[in-house]
Parts: sequence; C-alpha cells; structure tokens
Amino acid sequence: MAVPQKPGGGFSRPAGGGFKPGGGGFNKGGFRGRFVPRKEAEHRINHHIRVPQVRLVGENVEVGVYDTGAAMKMAQEQGLDLVEISPTVDPPVCKIIDYNKFLYDKKKKEKEMKAKSKVSEVKEIRFTPNTDDHDFDFKAKHAVEFLKDGNKVKAYVQFKGRAIQFQDRGQLLLLKFAERLAEVGVLENMPKMEGRRMLAMFAPKGKKKA
Repeated sequence: MAVPQKPGGGFSRPAGGGFKPGGGGFNKGGFRGRFVPRKEAEHRINHHIRVPQVRLVGENVEVGVYDTGAAMKMAQEQGLDLVEISPTVDPPVCKIIDYNKFLYDKKKKEKEMKAKSKVSEVKEIRFTPNTDDHDFDFKAKHAVEFLKDGNKVKAYVQFKGRAIQFQDRGQLLLLKFAERLAEVGVLENMPKMEGRRMLAMFAPKGKKKA
C-alpha cells in the first residue's frame, strides 16, 4: 500500500532545515563544541604515575626502589603526594611531598631569581670638551644613580669641527669622571677615540668586566 504524500511530492522537512539547536548534532565544521587543548601537567603525581616501579628519595623515606602501588600507599599514609621528579631515568625518581607546597616554593624561588637577574642597561652620558663644572656635577649624579641600579654607564666626549684638536682635554675630563664614580663604579677601559667621540665604559662596582 502506498504511503500518502503531500501535494508536490517528497517528504516534508522541519522548518529551518538541518538539526535543531540543542539537539545534540554537530555544529558548523563538523566538530562538537569548541576544542580546548589540555594543558600538560608539570609533573606526574599519584595515580598518573603509570610505571611498575619507582625509586624513592627524600628525607621521609628509606631510599630505594619500590613498587609504584606501595610507594603511593606510603604517600597516602603520610597525607602527602607521590611526585615524579626525574621521569627519564629507569626507574623514574619520585619523592613523597606536599605537591601544592612544592609548586608554591618553586614559583617563589623562580620569582626571586628573576628579580636578582635583572637585565642591566647601558646608560649614556654625553660631554663636550668645554663642559662646565655645574653640568659635570649634574651628569655625575645621574651616573652614580645608574650604577647603583646595576646599569653600565657609557661616557663620551663629542668633538665637533675644530674641537677635535682638544682630545687631551676630553681624556682629562673622562678620567676626572672616573674619579668621581670610583665609589660605585669601575672604569673598564682607558678613554679611547671612536670616530669623533672619546669613550669610557663604567661598570657597577662588584661586577666583573664582561
């Protein structure tokens, strides 16, 4: 027996076509929802350690090789975590520690090291052969602050036109500048000419010459 059809032939389709929103179908592009990459954990801990044996080290255990299940049980009994710290050796090296505290201490240490390893800059101080005492003192004060902050100071005397004949005056000025900075800075090299400039580099006291 034939199935009755609506005039015009064919089967009727839901209004709007395709799958209804919220109906559990695939969205545009063929993917169900938005793909969010999973962040890889920094260390494998507890049940994520899937090797048969581990080597335990640390202050709260007897150092040696243990079945992973036994090591995990030891961690549970102490209310701590079994943490894999050297995954590339055989068997992997683990510690029984408080993992959250371990991460906190690690980040704190990294932050302190980053603060200590501040990248130094090179600050420039410019003179002319006719720099007067007031300008000299003003620039020396700035140089002292730069050196105290851990930066290097490049001091130079700029010679323009016929002033190039006063190179000895420029050298004396830079050596006087070195005397003024002696308490906080070290003269890395004697003043030398580069083009039409006489240069001298100063490093913070206590730092070795690069």
